Amino acid sequence: MGAGRDHPAGVALLPLPVSVPQAAGRRRAFPWRPALLTATLLVVSTAATAQTESPGQTLKRVEQDIQADKALQKQLDRQSQTLQKELDELRDRLVGLADQERAQEDELAHLEESLTALETQERNQAEKLEGERQQIAALLAALQRVARIPPEAALARPDGPVDTLRSALLLRDTVPALRARADALAQALTRLAETREALQAQRSRTYAARLTLIDRQKEIGQLVARREELSRQTEEERQQVAQRTARLTGQAADLRQLMDRIEAERRAAAAAAAKREAERLEAERREAERRLAEQRAAEQKAAEQKAAEQRAADQKLAEQRSSEQRARAEAEAARAAPGAPAGERLPVGGRVTVRYGEADRYGATSRGVTIQARAGSTVVSPQAGTIVFAGPFRGYGQILIVEHSHGYHSLIAGFGRIDTAVGRRVATGEPIGLMPADGSPDLYFELRRHGQPINPQRGFGAPEGKGQG
Repeated sequence: MGAGRDHPAGVALLPLPVSVPQAAGRRRAFPWRPALLTATLLVVSTAATAQTESPGQTLKRVEQDIQADKALQKQLDRQSQTLQKELDELRDRLVGLADQERAQEDELAHLEESLTALETQERNQAEKLEGERQQIAALLAALQRVARIPPEAALARPDGPVDTLRSALLLRDTVPALRARADALAQALTRLAETREALQAQRSRTYAARLTLIDRQKEIGQLVARREELSRQTEEERQQVAQRTARLTGQAADLRQLMDRIEAERRAAAAAAAKREAERLEAERREAERRLAEQRAAEQKAAEQKAAEQRAADQKLAEQRSSEQRARAEAEAARAAPGAPAGERLPVGGRVTVRYGEADRYGATSRGVTIQARAGSTVVSPQAGTIVFAGPFRGYGQILIVEHSHGYHSLIAGFGRIDTAVGRRVATGEPIGLMPADGSPDLYFELRRHGQPINPQRGFGAPEGKGQG
């Protein structure tokens, strides 16, 4: 909020605050708008009458305005608490929707695999039936040609009676076999029809799952926009109140300085000696206070150093015990389920194509994991923390760095779009961006502790390791 236009006696008009939008999209005015309007009218009245008032009266009026502004500050604090509560509820809802989207993506992947298997089965059955149909068609054509020969023509043929009898016996044996193959062909056609019906139903379920996934992603996008609006508005309101309070305080200080100068000029001649004595006493008092403050600071520094050494020793002992407990827990988990990762929470769902310590596509040893995700998937924060970097970096494209507690940092690269900003606090599982909208994009996730890379699939509770520089 910019400074208001100057008025007589250095008093500025204060603009009214903007209104705050509700979660449902409607906008409501702040409940303290009437009070702020009253304070503004008082400031205008002060500007109009400042020329006929003494500095003391003007100072009294400004101090009254400051008291009224403090009341407005309390109301704004309560309003900010309400907005913060709504923002926290919005974050929790975003985390839940992100989990639902992850489940929808898994279900859609399963349906697509089933659909591929059914299409392969239909193609194989159709090819097999086509071969059977060609063989039966050839046999039927041969029978039709034999049936068209009259008995007299058969007797007149040059073949002997034995050959003619043999041909008749072969035809007699062929008819039952042909009927059996025709029955088997009918059953196979029935199975093919059932397979195609199942294939059609599977396609319908897959289409419905895709529509559900699209709706879920749209809802997440709307909630992310709402989250950004609330965060931006809360910060703007705080800046407005801070600027207004600073301006009123400056006006009061100017008036106090004016009154002090007038009073000093009026009593300068009579109070010169007393002033020098007061200054000497004040200097002695300040010197005594300075010495006492230095002594207390030295004592406090020694006490803090001792306390810091004790805390460091306690922390080192606690970390050693925690490391031993985690090692025992990981050993027990490894014995109970070999190969299962402890505390794994990846930023996006998908298939891990390159694991920690394996060679990546350039032949270098990977310091993190690479996940092949679905196009347009939502990327979430693997753990609560603060955004310390967001944007393009060298050849990595769009990357995000999140600072967590206990010395952990997450580096996430491969975004199609980033939906957060530097300095923002994010919760565990809160959406922070989207994957690219086409192809089968890859997301790179690297986890570091105290600057050293560790295996992300072992989780944030994993013991420290030397890692790779």
